[in-house]
Amino acid sequence: MLLEIHEHMQKINKRLVGQTAIVTGANSGIGEAIAYALGREGANVIVNYISNPEKAEEIAHAIIGDKCCGGAIAVKCDVSKEDQVVSMFKQAVDHFGTVDICVPNAGLQRDSSLHEMKLEDWQLVLDVNLTGQFLCAREAIREFLRRGMRPEVSSSLGKIIHTSSVHQIIPWSGHANYAATKGAIVMLMESICQEYAPLKVRCNGIAPGAIQTPINKDAWESQEALTKLHRLIPYKRIGVPEDIGSTAAWLASDESEYINGTTIFVDGGMTCYPGFTENG
Repeated sequence: MLLEIHEHMQKINKRLVGQTAIVTGANSGIGEAIAYALGREGANVIVNYISNPEKAEEIAHAIIGDKCCGGAIAVKCDVSKEDQVVSMFKQAVDHFGTVDICVPNAGLQRDSSLHEMKLEDWQLVLDVNLTGQFLCAREAIREFLRRGMRPEVSSSLGKIIHTSSVHQIIPWSGHANYAATKGAIVMLMESICQEYAPLKVRCNGIAPGAIQTPINKDAWESQEALTKLHRLIPYKRIGVPEDIGSTAAWLASDESEYINGTTIFVDGGMTCYPGFTENG
């Protein structure tokens, strides 16, 4: 995975030198690609994880070991727990001085038909996917306000990039808890923008479509499954985590400085509802 990311990201602009980013759920899949993309732009990166510490350390060491990258540390934190999120931000500030970029990316699924869904599965998905994003965004804003502007590194006071999903607008039968959290993330992100944009905080979202990660392996592992999936994607290609990583790096940079309160769909056209090409 790390080699694939390295080869995919040849053009390095060093747009984030001197900045520090927290990426949650960064020890696999989309989070891993985002962490490495930000590091390759020169940012220091907190590689957050809740399991598989060896992989998180491997990613952190890869960021440090690349001559184009900033520093990195792996930090264990359950983003649904307030005290652990506060502690993670404190570790970041203690180690790197501040936090400039926050990417609340950690998420999970507990799927079932609604009438069979257990309350604990509903609550767990909300706790991680939504409350975790709230807690990280809140701590990020607190740090931005404490630190103040740093015009030598960024035109913004701070940047928050929420990882959402195309299912913030596309209903998903059998995944009501997951889809509900993604729909709520939109209002969280836009409300943060409305409240803090006057202070030069930028808050945006990335909504991935079908991305080739372990969480949805059944949807792309076989040619039959992949062909079926391609019917939902006008571009006829499943996304890869680096597609999200490069978008996040751009959103974190001053090149996107006037973009605020917006969701960027990285989905190969999935939200264009290709099922209607033949009149539905």
